[in-house]
Amino acid sequence: MKHDFSYFMREGVSNLFSHGFMSFAAIGITVACLLIMGTFSLVAYNAEKLLQTLESEYEILAFVEDENDTAQTKSIGAQIEALDNVKSVEFITREEAMAAFEERTLDEYMRANITSDMFRDRYAVFVEDLNLVNQTANDVRSIVGEKNVRVDEDIAGGFILVRNVAGAVSLALIAILLVVSVFIISNTIRLTTFDRRDEIAIMKMVGATNWFIRWPFVYEGFLLGLLSAIIAFGMQWLVYALVAKGIASADTLQFLHVVPFKSIWKPVAAIFGTAGMVVGVGGSLTAIRKFLQV
Repeated sequence: MKHDFSYFMREGVSNLFSHGFMSFAAIGITVACLLIMGTFSLVAYNAEKLLQTLESEYEILAFVEDENDTAQTKSIGAQIEALDNVKSVEFITREEAMAAFEERTLDEYMRANITSDMFRDRYAVFVEDLNLVNQTANDVRSIVGEKNVRVDEDIAGGFILVRNVAGAVSLALIAILLVVSVFIISNTIRLTTFDRRDEIAIMKMVGATNWFIRWPFVYEGFLLGLLSAIIAFGMQWLVYALVAKGIASADTLQFLHVVPFKSIWKPVAAIFGTAGMVVGVGGSLTAIRKFLQV
C-alpha cells in the first residue's frame, strides 16, 4: 500500500477536529505540564546564573605584611596569580579597603572612629572552580602565611550545595512532568482510537501495515504537541515578563537579577517545541500500540 504523506496529514488533522473536546482537553493538559516544566526550568536557570554571579564575586583575601616593600608585594601578587584555579588577582590598598568598609557600614560611630591605619594592603583572589577553593586557599597560605589568609569555606560550600540541590530537583521535576504529559496524551488518544478499533482491524485484514495505520495518529499527536508548545510558549513569555517586572519594581528584591527573556527565547522556544512534539508523538505511538495487536 503506497505511503501517501498528504493522506496521513489529512487524516491526522481530521482526527484532531473530529474529537474536538478530547483534543482540547489534551492540549489544555499538555500546555499546563509544559508551563510547569518551563517555569521550573527558568527558575533553575536564573538561580544558576545568580549563583554564578555570586561565585564570581567570592574572594580569598591574602593580606600583605606592613614591612614588605613594593617589590616584595608585587612578587607575592605574581606568585598568587600563577597558582592553579586562580582566575584573577586584585590588589587593594588599605585606603581602598577603608573606603569599601565605610560604604558597607551604617554605624556612624564606627565610620567616625575607623582610620586607614587599622587596615592592611591585601590581594583579593578570585577562583575558577569553587569546588577547589580549599586547595587554592592552602596554596595562598603557603605564599603569604597561615595568619594572613581569610576565606569563608562555609559560604563556598553553601553555594555548591544550593547549586547541586537546585539542579537535581529541577531535573527530577522536569522528568516526572514529561512522563505525566506523555501518559495523558497517550490515554487521550487511546480514547479516540477506541472508537476506531473496528476500522483498524479491517485495515489490517486488507493488508495495511502497522506503520500505515500509525501515521495518521502520529500526525495527530504531532499537531497536538506543536499547538500545545506554541500556546505554552506564549503564556510562558507573558508570565516571565510579569514576574521580571514585579521583581525589578520591588525594593527588597533588587539583589535578584532576572535574565531578560529576549536573550533566551530562542532556546526556550526550541525546548518547548521539542518537548511538545516528543510528548505528542510519544503519546500517540503508545496509545495505538494496543490496537495494532489484532
